Formats: sequence, structure tokens, C-alpha cells
Amino acid sequence: MNKYRKTAIAVGAFFLIAMVTYLLGASLVESVIGAPESLSNAASSQTLVVIGVLLEIINCIAVVGIAAAIYPLFRKHSEAMAMGYVALRVIEATLLVIAALSPLVVITLSQAAGSAGAAALGDYQPLGTLLVSARAHLAGVLLTVFFSLGALLLYTFLYRSKLVPRWLSAWGLIAAVLVLLWNLLEAFGISINAGIVFGLPIILNEITLGIWLIAKGFNPQAALFEPA
Repeated sequence: MNKYRKTAIAVGAFFLIAMVTYLLGASLVESVIGAPESLSNAASSQTLVVIGVLLEIINCIAVVGIAAAIYPLFRKHSEAMAMGYVALRVIEATLLVIAALSPLVVITLSQAAGSAGAAALGDYQPLGTLLVSARAHLAGVLLTVFFSLGALLLYTFLYRSKLVPRWLSAWGLIAAVLVLLWNLLEAFGISINAGIVFGLPIILNEITLGIWLIAKGFNPQAALFEPA
């Protein structure tokens, strides 16, 4: 059981790292590129953007780390589901990297616009707006879909295997459905002003899951650990 304890700690740590770095990184980046005058001000806030991007890259690594760490256990339950989960998280991480690097291009455009003078700002603004919109589309649509599908696979596995308490797995399943529903509503043009109501449950769930795995580990009586 010692090796499973280490696995639980690793998975829990990756969950906490992923959540903290994503929330902090996205907040720093969006505080700059989400501002009305983002292109003209991005160069002067370069440090904030770079720190935010680095945090988002760490999040990408942690996302892949979760899949890699839990894969051996997941495979005991279902190799097809385990491979599907890894694939979804790798796709998610790839999209996260693309979304994370786009603000660096905005900074480059901001520097170029500053060198060309205020009169040339309008020439660079459309491309800067396009990059910001593309990042928002990645984060708000594609990323959410792959994240939600991955979460549904993971929590289905956790619920069936009883590796963690079923109330925690059920919470995760419901939270993942809420995020997916939120994403679908937004995709069809139905804007949700109180979107945090849909997103907060999964945030709190993943933090709770991370802490639980570090403090308690996996359930030693789980079906995956029982002898044949």
C-alpha cells in the first residue's frame, strides 16, 4: 500500500498545483489583456503577463501530471477509460499552452505599436483583439469541453472504484456536468451572468479532492486493492 500512498499524494499535489496556478495565472494575464486599452498597456505590464503565463504553463504540466500519476490505477479499472482520460488531459494541456502563449504575442504587438507611435496603434489593434478573442474562445469553449469530459471519466472511475468517498466523487460528477452545461449554454449564445455558480463547485471539489488525497490517501478497502 505504500506505493499507492505515494500515488495519492502525487495526484493530490498535482490537483492543488493545477488549480492554484491556473487561477492565479489567469487572473494576472486577464488583468492586463482583458483591460479596455490592453494593446497600448500590455508592454508596460509585461512582468505581470510573463508571471501569469509561467503560472499557466505550470498548470499545464500539473494537468498532465495528474493523468500520468493516476493512470496505473485507472488502467486496473478500465484500460480504455484510462487511455481516454490521458488523451483528454493531453489535449487540454495542449490547448492550455496555446492559450497561455498568446498573451506573449500581444506584448510583442504592444511593443511594436509603441515603437511605431500612437498613430499606428490602429494598425495593430485588430490583430491584438483577434488574439484576445481567440484565447477567450479556447478557454471558454474548447478547454471547458475537454476538461469536463476528462472530469466525468475521472469521477466515474473514482465513484465505481471507491478509491475516495462516494460523496466526493458524486460531487465531482455533478460539478463537471454543471461546467459542461455552462459551456453549452455559452456556445449557443445564452450568456450566464452568474457563471461562477456553475464553476465554483468544481473549483471547490478539486481543492477538496487534492487535500483529501494528501491527508487521507486512497481507500485501502477499494475494489482495486482487494485481492482477486
